[in-house]
Amino acid sequence: HEVERIKEVRRDAKILIALGTCATSGGVQALRNFADHKVYASKVYEHPEFLHYLPTSTPIAEHVAVDLELWGCPVNKRQVLEIITALLNNRRPNLPQYSVCLECKRSGTVCVLVDKGIPCMGPATQAGCGAICPSNGRGCYGCFGPAKSTNVDSLVHILRNAERMPGETERLFRGISGNAPAFQMAAESFISKEKK
Repeated sequence: HEVERIKEVRRDAKILIALGTCATSGGVQALRNFADHKVYASKVYEHPEFLHYLPTSTPIAEHVAVDLELWGCPVNKRQVLEIITALLNNRRPNLPQYSVCLECKRSGTVCVLVDKGIPCMGPATQAGCGAICPSNGRGCYGCFGPAKSTNVDSLVHILRNAERMPGETERLFRGISGNAPAFQMAAESFISKEKK
């Protein structure tokens, strides 16, 4: 039903904006794309046979043309206001085009990956959250999706060296934005290298 509904929305809308990581890459629900979703359901629900759900989680853009994507889990309210203002003024929205690392540097946050050895997706993740996780001593989870022009292979190498438990790097790339092509390719590349 969701696919038909978004097709109707696209047909009737002048501008379609995918708002949030669930809309832009499938979000947390996309974890089902990497495992047997029936196993997940049986562990969470007492009677999974009564559930009706799609076998995969997909971004809106996989089904219809999207004019603008705003990543985030949750989205940044300032970015939402910027998009609305830009549309009302007939201009292109001014959204960050750099990684979370720059947000850390601007706020004076110590790099959790380099200085503390905590695995962090910040170098490969689009800015917009204000580096909330690193500023609280945690690694970035990649909620705002892949940053443009990121050297993901280099980050994979660094994260593998910082792993605290086996498979941690793969889990990071298959997290909240794991269905985003850049993160998905990194996870698959990592798995294929491990099998060699």
